[in-house]
Amino acid sequence: MRALLFAGQGSQRQGMGAEVLDAFPEHCALADDILGLSVRELCLHGGDRLRLTRYAQPALFTVHALTYLAGREEQGEPDVVAGHSLGEFNALMVAGVLDFAGGLRLVAERGRLMGEADGGAMAAVLGAGLTEVERTLAASGRTDVEVANDNSATQVVISGTAAGVSAVTALLTAGDPAIRCVPLPVSAAFHSREMAPAARRFAAVLAETPLAPPRLPVISNVTARPYPPGEPVAALLGRQIRSRVRWTETMEHLLDSGVDEVTEIGRGRTLTGFWREAAASRRTPAAPGRAAPAPAPAVPAPVVPAPAVPAPAVPAPVVPAASTAPAAPAVPAGSGLGSARFREVYRSRYAYVAGSMFQGIASTDLVVRMAGAGLFGFFGTGGLPLSGIRAALDDIGRRLAPGAPYGMNLLHDMTDSAGERATVDLFLRYGVRYVEAAAFTRVTAPLVLYRAKGAHRDPGGRPVAVNQVLAKVSRPEVARQFLAPPPPELLDRLRAEGALTAEEAAAAAALPVASDLCVESDSGGHTDGGVALALLPTFVRLRDRAAAAVEGEPVRVGAAGGIGTPEAAAACFLLGADFVLTGSVNQCSPQAGTSDAVKDLLAGLDVQDVTYAPAGDLFELGSRVQVVRRGTLFPARANQLYELYRRHARLEDIDARTLATLERGCFGRPLAEVWDRTARHYRDTGRPEIVHDAERDPKRRMALVFKWYFAESSRAALAGAKENSANFQVHCGPAMGAFNRLVEGTALESWRRRDVDAIADLLMTGAAEVLAAAR
Repeated sequence: MRALLFAGQGSQRQGMGAEVLDAFPEHCALADDILGLSVRELCLHGGDRLRLTRYAQPALFTVHALTYLAGREEQGEPDVVAGHSLGEFNALMVAGVLDFAGGLRLVAERGRLMGEADGGAMAAVLGAGLTEVERTLAASGRTDVEVANDNSATQVVISGTAAGVSAVTALLTAGDPAIRCVPLPVSAAFHSREMAPAARRFAAVLAETPLAPPRLPVISNVTARPYPPGEPVAALLGRQIRSRVRWTETMEHLLDSGVDEVTEIGRGRTLTGFWREAAASRRTPAAPGRAAPAPAPAVPAPVVPAPAVPAPAVPAPVVPAASTAPAAPAVPAGSGLGSARFREVYRSRYAYVAGSMFQGIASTDLVVRMAGAGLFGFFGTGGLPLSGIRAALDDIGRRLAPGAPYGMNLLHDMTDSAGERATVDLFLRYGVRYVEAAAFTRVTAPLVLYRAKGAHRDPGGRPVAVNQVLAKVSRPEVARQFLAPPPPELLDRLRAEGALTAEEAAAAAALPVASDLCVESDSGGHTDGGVALALLPTFVRLRDRAAAAVEGEPVRVGAAGGIGTPEAAAACFLLGADFVLTGSVNQCSPQAGTSDAVKDLLAGLDVQDVTYAPAGDLFELGSRVQVVRRGTLFPARANQLYELYRRHARLEDIDARTLATLERGCFGRPLAEVWDRTARHYRDTGRPEIVHDAERDPKRRMALVFKWYFAESSRAALAGAKENSANFQVHCGPAMGAFNRLVEGTALESWRRRDVDAIADLLMTGAAEVLAAAR
């Protein structure tokens, strides 16, 4: 019998994987996408980063997985597999419990959680076995040190508080001069009770991750026995981070089971040495088929650590946590529509995206539901403070499965470039890999920073961006900016301030600003009232003409606006769309972050029940958005405010009767009080200069007072404030009415049953049927 063994952390080195990485370009591209960095660069030139747990673990998993795949055909399938700590994940991959991508996502999360632990120490005890070490621990009376790794009869690793480990190693070496204790350069007490919080968090991730039953025996570090048939793998694997690695017992079990040959994947053949030591200690050879001894008691499990080195500038991926959404069909009817590469990059079973909506209406619930159903959604950050965006990222991180794809909106605010930069910095710290750029009239430095961060050239010399930018545009002049490389002056400025490296700036200079361009036609957003039939073919031609000036992957062009029926989605694909993006229809779903009162209103709309009103965030420019007009006075009042702003230089020029009407209807309070509240808001949010400018410029002051109404009308709608329902501001396009007519008389007539993934399935499978019938 042959056993395949995988080494764990500690076996990493710069240059590892040189012989296999280039042989698996698709796996490496997938790893780059999952990790948000070049795995080849990390393994071959990672330097100090390879000493960091959060980088070492995914790098080792990747190299060991590809090494196994490279030799699989020649060596055949083993009879049993085992891995030391981290290596157990490679063993589970070989046994079919998880695939390469799923394993890498779990390992990345594991490395992140372990890397965040702080405090404690570890030491390798050489020349002593488990019995002697445990006897010394008992005699010391210390409860803050425990065995982390029982590697062999002559090597044990202890873990605990720094003071405790120091005291126990002094006792061990004083009692026997043949014993050596080697402190390990680690930042925490891995595989000890100190890892219990990380273990709990990882166990929660595992509990929501699909894991198949092993098709080969896999020896668990926790029990030193195979994972029991019929029992969930996650139950044992979740305890592994804080439990002892029972490697000596694992070797004994392999001998008892008749294993007479081992193959090790990992540097230095350390595990092979442990195997030989275990085999040599046997007085008689193990008989094939000999019954295994009773299972060992479940004791906590360890991990080989990594030294405390400052984290690099490029943020490690924030790998999220798990959804409860129902599993989607394996091969849905609409999965062949649009761009296969889009589906691959966004890890979605459809070329379909749930777009962001203002103030978290595209909520964390929506993002999590979409990801859990194998689909993609953007969280709506517009109008939220930075603390609210951070809270959303934390919530998504707790609930999504490791590596599950999701995106964040980046809404341009021409009055707050500092806020835009702070939002981008937050995205980079959290490892956000997908951004929906909206309301941009020009490419800005923060957007370029996001796109360029982590950019590099692959082994073939091609520029690669790790951050995806899906830009929503409705004007050709804006589209051209996104289809071109970033302006050189912006790259130079970001490089000069140290925000980008020379390598990142050089690679980004050859790439378009956008990875995906979404044609935003008539809808509930900033669309300029564009028509998809005219815009989409125009933007596809713009993309094709601009392609010669850039390198990297071609920009994909998608469509948004008015997509509320399968026929509308089918028309977009027929016009050449690589993907479609929906908005209005998703806000009438259980996952949307708006009030039930608004959802009740939306569910009763027809296609004619929307109209145009000024956009609050771009009020002074006269930009317009589509909003609900049925059941609310907001459109009429908002249009009145803009006309007053356009005709007058200051509030004092407006006649007293009109001002009184405004105070009674729109504002519900004196305008002087509105100004006081507005000024306090800007001062409290660190922008006193806006107040100062407005106090010197009466026209500016009038604009800020009027914009308070737009903010208040949005808050009323989000909260479902029935006493203020006449002022509800609800952004929405005619797609909502079209969808209502589509589902009339079906189970989805009630918005409470319109889960966002059900909406996607209905639109995409229906679009496939429409196109099939037209052939």
